[in-house]
Amino acid sequence: MKNRIEASELILNDDGSVYHLHLLPEQIAKDIIFVGDPDRVKEVSKHFDRIEFQVHKREFITHTGYIGSKRITVISTGIGTDNIDIVLNEIDALFNIDLKNRVLKDELSSVNIIRVGTSGSLQKDVAVDSILLSEYGLGLDGLLNYYVHSNTKEEEEILELIRANHDELPVKPCIAAASQKLIDLYADENLKKGITITATGFYGPQGRVLRLKPTINNLIEELSSLKFPNTRCTNLEMETASIYGLGKLLGHHCLSVNAILANRQTMEFSAKPQEIVEKAIKMSLEKLCSIP
Repeated sequence: MKNRIEASELILNDDGSVYHLHLLPEQIAKDIIFVGDPDRVKEVSKHFDRIEFQVHKREFITHTGYIGSKRITVISTGIGTDNIDIVLNEIDALFNIDLKNRVLKDELSSVNIIRVGTSGSLQKDVAVDSILLSEYGLGLDGLLNYYVHSNTKEEEEILELIRANHDELPVKPCIAAASQKLIDLYADENLKKGITITATGFYGPQGRVLRLKPTINNLIEELSSLKFPNTRCTNLEMETASIYGLGKLLGHHCLSVNAILANRQTMEFSAKPQEIVEKAIKMSLEKLCSIP
């Protein structure tokens, strides 16, 4: 007999929907775009031929619709890995848990998740108004360490170099790779790739100094100068590592597409941020529509 998932562990609303997203299984597609900003949901769904469902609870806004015959969902996650923990677990529950009987399904499903987000570059040659694909998400947020996980040889080698050079980090770093299937889907020599660092905040955790002094001096210079055999730390944001880590553990395909709005080395910020975000949205919709 299957183990029942109790009410305190998987909280459902009165209509049977998952607690935070307020979604029912029939309201979500297997091809999903994540955006952080709730206002950006409509910037994605305006490209749909028709919208089938619109659901809004707290910062989580969901639109599910069609481009031609391709069914796509866009969800706003809000900012930070704490929200990613909620969103990814509840999405997985919609596909892989029998919500009525509160047991795991016999056959598990895998979904495609593309994060279209904004980010700051750590390298001078990763220019403002460019688009970057995250090969790895390096977590300085700590979320993945609350789950039993393991690393590939390549992931462990990167972690060893981080530990050797930064034993003063206030959290235990973790790492996960992007879905190779989705990386290949975006194959384009004009798109840069690299390690995306996921911070637990926007100011001190990303080396910004206003009135408070960060515990790590020259964080940007330290991270940008780290040398790895086949890659480098390219950018900094607040969600990717947890999307990759939880997605990998749950058997989903995840990719982070970063619109570079700032360069932390040259101290530039985009003069046309909406244009590069729109380019990343259109590219991601086109790629999702090409998946059979």
